Amino acid sequence: MNKLSRTLSIGAIAGAVALTGGMAAASQPAGDPTPAPSARTQPSGMVRALADSLGVSVAEAERKLDRQTAQQETLERLGRSGVPTRSAYFDAKGALTVDVATARQAAEVEAAGLAARIPARAPSALEGIKAELDRLAEKKLPVGVESWHVDPVGNKVVVTVRDTTDATSRAFVAAARSHGPAVTVETTTDDAPQATAAISPGSKMNINTSDVNGGYCSVGFEARDQRGRQYLATAGHCIKGLDTLYFSGSSFAKGTQTRFAHGYDSVDMGIAAISSGNSVTTAVGGWGVVSNTPVRGAQRAAVGSTVCKSGATTKWTCGTISSYNHSVTYTDPGQPRTLVKGLAKSSVCIHKGDSGGAWITNQGQAQGVTSGSSDLSCDGSFGSGASWMQPLDDLLRYYGLTLNTAS
Repeated sequence: MNKLSRTLSIGAIAGAVALTGGMAAASQPAGDPTPAPSARTQPSGMVRALADSLGVSVAEAERKLDRQTAQQETLERLGRSGVPTRSAYFDAKGALTVDVATARQAAEVEAAGLAARIPARAPSALEGIKAELDRLAEKKLPVGVESWHVDPVGNKVVVTVRDTTDATSRAFVAAARSHGPAVTVETTTDDAPQATAAISPGSKMNINTSDVNGGYCSVGFEARDQRGRQYLATAGHCIKGLDTLYFSGSSFAKGTQTRFAHGYDSVDMGIAAISSGNSVTTAVGGWGVVSNTPVRGAQRAAVGSTVCKSGATTKWTCGTISSYNHSVTYTDPGQPRTLVKGLAKSSVCIHKGDSGGAWITNQGQAQGVTSGSSDLSCDGSFGSGASWMQPLDDLLRYYGLTLNTAS
């Protein structure tokens, strides 16, 4: 049975963890023959990996990335000029569309070469409906409801339901439907999202043990506070007990804060203080599939953007971001169900052991850390599921951190 799996595994490093000071230096994860970071921002290996993941030719993958890069840069400039950009999305033809509130803003967007839309429902109104559903779930979790989120493309809130045999789930769905056409209720046969530890050999970040065969998560990004103290940005469930993290048998970080707890309203973000002499590099490990990708920033990619992730179990995989601000119900064996909010949904393949791993765009913009997945395989052999990540920009903002970059 394939569950939504929040994988504990710190292996497929967002770049390699460099361990010094009384321990053997390591420039990359054990078993990861990835070459040194390349100066190329669009290595042919990355394009081939993306083409395979999306089922298109290498030439089409190159064109897609080039188009997205140019449009994303334009979007960033518009954002700096005051145009709202959080609801931007790539449409089916690859055109970046920006939802705006006024004709003046629409004209500014169109003058810059992007598409503009004044939607029937303001993004703020849809976020208000989503927030209302969050508050309802916080009172009593609707265990038969998998997730709910704002769909910027469809200009509506989407609620995904597994079953409504319990009264709480029925009441939740009824409350959602009371908003009429602003809400769409979908059904799914996928298994419930699940956060589980993985036992796997190889390069990983072990949790509370120096035994390389213990439970693990994948390494995320390094960031610093205003005093220069260094932290690992990771999935909250990887350090839910404020755990000690080990790389290659030696401890390198200690969990300091997490917003995840089984049975409680949670956000899957957390940070771990990196001990003196240790560091996480500013290049995401490509696992021999692609060259290491330098981290250039943390600009959030628009809905519909292509993104890749590095993880200890499935190594390097790519896909498309379908939406942000998902609320999801997670299930773990022997644990109460947990409401997790603020996730991004995608088609990127992840498995047990990938949790906490780094997500990045072809332009080197860090996107987030792996949270979980549901009925999703790397070869399409089962399920139609999805994967979820914790957006990095939200994590950095919440903890007051600045991402370490290569430039």
